[in-house]
Amino acid sequence: MARVRLSVAERREELLRAAVGQIERRGVAALRVADVAAELQVSNALVLYHFATKEKLVAAAFRYAAEADLAHLRSLLDRRGSALRRLRAAVRWYSPTGQAKGWKLWIEGWAASLREPALREVAQDLDRQWKAALAEVIAQGAAAGEFGCADPKGAAWRLTALLDGFAVQTITYEGGLPRRTMQRWVDEALTRELGLGAGEGAEAAG
Repeated sequence: MARVRLSVAERREELLRAAVGQIERRGVAALRVADVAAELQVSNALVLYHFATKEKLVAAAFRYAAEADLAHLRSLLDRRGSALRRLRAAVRWYSPTGQAKGWKLWIEGWAASLREPALREVAQDLDRQWKAALAEVIAQGAAAGEFGCADPKGAAWRLTALLDGFAVQTITYEGGLPRRTMQRWVDEALTRELGLGAGEGAEAAG
């Protein structure tokens, strides 16, 4: 049966999806261009035509997957309602106990970026966007008088650092920390960063 002819954009997306799947199963270090090509029954040359090198393919695949999570984060932060409720929804979704799909890929990306400048540049750019999105909503809530936070950027950095650390712990060492305990600590951190009292914090903890 003849393959359907794809546009350049469609072919690139197909290759990126296949690469993401291969990275999740094999890891960055073990990924081969041949594995991506074999999954789609295309030639290695076709993969390299679109991405030139394995390193560029990995960087593009990482951006492709991470931007999907970033788009969902922004959709949560752009909802109607108080900044506090939007932040609570975003932080709970982004935490390792939530529904974000990209944690294993992020951990692979962090490790590989130590040796691959192209991937490091992509990871840093996406990380900045995550922090900026959170900081913007924290600043909105502080300006509206919902809570007190003199340093929205610092709060966003501390919250994401906490969540990143929990992700490494829970994905690398499964079963090491009860999910309920981790979620409670995340809620408590959000309450502290926003300067909420015990009663106010109940809303953030849900």
